[in-house]
Amino acid sequence: MEPIISEATPSDFAYHQVNIPHAEQWAMTSHEGRRTYRIIVARPLGEPPPDGYPVIYLLDGNSVFGTMVEALRLQCRRPDHTGVIPAIVVGIGYETNGPYAPERFYDLTPLPSTEFRKRSDNERIPEQGGAREFLHFIEEELKPRIEGRFPVDRTRQVLFGHSLGGLFTVYALFSKPESFQYYIAGSPSLHWNKEYLLDLEREFIALTRKLPVHVRVLFGVGELEKSHECGNCARVQALTERLTAISTDIGVRAEYKEFEQEGHVSVLPVLISRALRFALHPHSEEE
Repeated sequence: MEPIISEATPSDFAYHQVNIPHAEQWAMTSHEGRRTYRIIVARPLGEPPPDGYPVIYLLDGNSVFGTMVEALRLQCRRPDHTGVIPAIVVGIGYETNGPYAPERFYDLTPLPSTEFRKRSDNERIPEQGGAREFLHFIEEELKPRIEGRFPVDRTRQVLFGHSLGGLFTVYALFSKPESFQYYIAGSPSLHWNKEYLLDLEREFIALTRKLPVHVRVLFGVGELEKSHECGNCARVQALTERLTAISTDIGVRAEYKEFEQEGHVSVLPVLISRALRFALHPHSEEE
């Protein structure tokens, strides 16, 4: 006897859009340059700690906000077991439904590249060189907005960026190290402005020897990236070694992590998981 199969029509079900719990977004236009960003924020449940929540400022928010928020939501439930405490996640993205927008080339690069003029798809690279302006927006406009709306611990602020976002993270560390206490640069595009970054690094070291900072830096790359012609894995490892060699002098603790069998994009979820334990350990006195 054949089973009786009931054919349901779409009208038999109620469909609803799936949203990220306890998250909100708004458009924000910078005063300088009049550039518009999509700001996406997820806050933890429950009462905040007396000093407020740590904050993760996440570059390319359109691409990895959901991954970061869900990884944090799962891991922060039991800090005693996971080593991860609750935090606010602030994604800085663009008014697009895609994971990336052309505007990122301007915001995340310190200078226009004189070497790279076309992308891998042979399209011309968009305008570049707005990192100073973008960092000013984060510091002087976005942070006050976040701090006015949420209870924030200003002593535990994190900057997370990948690829060009990793380049910007290194730029922010060198040019204004007091902005954050944790810098996480995934697969940073150090080949973009090589000479300028080396000059900036020397200025940073000279400055922090006079007035040491207290920051921790995590560099993460995928093992499969080592074969790429840009050579960024070797650059990142060398930078980590230089910072480690003088860490006691300037107050910087740098770590380098290579993730097995991961490439430039696939490294993101595992890097995010490592970043949470790196920056959100419950015992801040051990930092």
